[in-house]
Amino acid sequence: MQRITALTLDASPAASRPMLEAVQKKLGMIPNLFKTFSHSPAVLGYYLAGSEALGGGTLSAALREQIALVTAGENECDYCASAHTLMGKGAGVNAAELANNLRGRSANAKTQAALEFSAAIVSERGRVSDEQLQLVRAAGYNDAEVVEIVANVAINIFTNYFNHIAGTVIDFPAVKSAAPAHA
Repeated sequence: MQRITALTLDASPAASRPMLEAVQKKLGMIPNLFKTFSHSPAVLGYYLAGSEALGGGTLSAALREQIALVTAGENECDYCASAHTLMGKGAGVNAAELANNLRGRSANAKTQAALEFSAAIVSERGRVSDEQLQLVRAAGYNDAEVVEIVANVAINIFTNYFNHIAGTVIDFPAVKSAAPAHA
């Protein structure tokens, strides 16, 4: 049930409109998440700037989407499971891999290590063990990449929690989130 209204472009605060127009130009649509963020230009700007900054990092677009999926699975966020499945396909990840990623699994050993670390960040609320950190490093991730994994998990936790609170209506092909990978 929608609990915070997704605003139309015209009903959005004036400061949100240019950001929403930029999203529409880039994506060909304005996702309901952004329409709901638009109540606060500060929150919309925060999310867009953070996403853009992480897009310029060292992690591939595919891995960022895979991290978003395991985070959505851990937090049982159907909106993000749906959105990031579609975006993951756009980043070149096949449907079977994306379905596995939502459940914390990957056919690629290095990606698997990143997904396990991401799931641990969520389930342990950031209090990962020395062993969990060592495992992701042993898989080939350097400290810069580990920092970016943490940041990608964090921005996705924000959207997961926001969607739970707002009751954001899914406007992508619907994907049901999985039971948490650690369960």
